[in-house]
Amino acid sequence: MIPIKLRIVGGGEDLLRDMNRKSANMDSLVVCFGEFLIDFVPTVGGVSLAEAPAFKKAPGGAPANVAVCVSRLGGSSAFIGKVGDDEFGHMLANILKENYVDNTGMRFDQSARTALAFVTLRADGEREFLFFRHPSADMRLHESELDINLINKAKIFHYGSISLIEEPCRSAQLAAMTIAKKSGSILSYDPNLRLPLWPSAEAAREGIMSIWEQADLIKVSEDEITFLTEGGDPYDDNVVMNKLFHPNLKLLIVTEGSAGCRYYTKAFKGRVPGIKVKAVDTTGAGDAFVGGLLSSLASDLNLFQDEKGLREALAFANACGALTVTGRGAIPALPTKQAVVDALTQYNAS
Repeated sequence: MIPIKLRIVGGGEDLLRDMNRKSANMDSLVVCFGEFLIDFVPTVGGVSLAEAPAFKKAPGGAPANVAVCVSRLGGSSAFIGKVGDDEFGHMLANILKENYVDNTGMRFDQSARTALAFVTLRADGEREFLFFRHPSADMRLHESELDINLINKAKIFHYGSISLIEEPCRSAQLAAMTIAKKSGSILSYDPNLRLPLWPSAEAAREGIMSIWEQADLIKVSEDEITFLTEGGDPYDDNVVMNKLFHPNLKLLIVTEGSAGCRYYTKAFKGRVPGIKVKAVDTTGAGDAFVGGLLSSLASDLNLFQDEKGLREALAFANACGALTVTGRGAIPALPTKQAVVDALTQYNAS
């Protein structure tokens, strides 16, 4: 019999390979919990929202970005969250499906809309946000709506802090974390600080830290360290270890943007340099980094004890973040595994 290779129209991964990958990798499933929304990004950079001539819509939301990143890198992922029972919500569900992310944990709210965020791209590629979320569907996920079977399958359960801001989603997240922990999942936490969404800075600090000690893996940025430690120096290892490292933590990562990242475990610590690129839009860079790291960890949890292997995984994650900032929008710009491998090969050869 002559083998037939099926390809998805418009580009993408080989369909048969993807089906085989999903069945083979269910024991390496990364389940991401949280918000999924529509970002409206100006078509030109360096302008205010009022000055923008037009906006381009793009799917957004850190946990969903991570789920797509893991899948695009060849891993197995799923997303749990709530969107509106509206055109935007169903569009987001379809985007996950098109990217081979299990979306069976998504729920649709008939009385609240899918969240919107207008994102200003400054001249340096950094962002400012204006959210429309009063309330949005993602905030209305109830504990009773959780897909418990899906959570139980997670090798890694990843989440942020935005779902902690209001009920009922806060209780849903706490319940999901408890289920995942009991089933033996690694808990991965990226606080993803968005101060405008919290009632106050103090509420944000308390909310983010309220679940800090439950995580096995935490990723924070330099700015988040300064905020969470109330002015601590993000480059001071003593600040990081004394104020943010907790006894049950397997790995703490500090991202430094284009400069790379630092890593801390009980046994070792170090720094892995980043890949320099021309930034067009930094949206999703941190999520791409997390997705890159989680895709490696899901395949080999021994990386927590293997410094050499961990450094390689972090170099891979750095490259994921770097490639993502070279395009506009988070999910559209997320790289394939081959693109990351090629970028690292080129970087190492230079």
